[in-house]
Amino acid sequence: MNITVYLGSCEGNDPSLKEAVRELGTWIGESGISLVYGGSKCGLMGELAESVLDAGGYVTGVEPQFFIDEGLEYDRIDKLIVTGDMSERKNKMIELGDAFIAFPGGTGTLEEIAEIMSKVCLKHMSEPCILYNLNGYYDSLKALLAHMVKMGLSTEEKQEGIYFAENLAEIKKILGN
Repeated sequence: MNITVYLGSCEGNDPSLKEAVRELGTWIGESGISLVYGGSKCGLMGELAESVLDAGGYVTGVEPQFFIDEGLEYDRIDKLIVTGDMSERKNKMIELGDAFIAFPGGTGTLEEIAEIMSKVCLKHMSEPCILYNLNGYYDSLKALLAHMVKMGLSTEEKQEGIYFAENLAEIKKILGN
């Protein structure tokens, strides 16, 4: 199983982010699940990859050439797939994933998970889309999705397969682990 995780290349200013991302990575590594992520050694991305590797797991990074040119790749990972641009990167990460998790991140994370959510709503994808709602990070997005249903612009049926998990235990439950 490959889990594609979207997350920030910054560390953020909340120490619980680093702790939670390392917990997620350790579980992925110890479970025999492979990680697919953006390929960077920076911030939370680097912490996730390192924790998967330290737990004996396999890590595939997908990174556009311009990030390689800036020296942002993580040379410890098992496999690095270099793409021409961000769109190609996103498509490759989707192609490789059997489940998708959005850890707290910035606009890039939001953009990437929005495409997964759209594919789930269109029923073009049956893999789970999990928003790791650590400390309520995605509460506003959760409220927006509910508002879309209330306004008749989406339905609960369309949003089946989009999950909000408050912690790793809930992620494991969603994935059946």
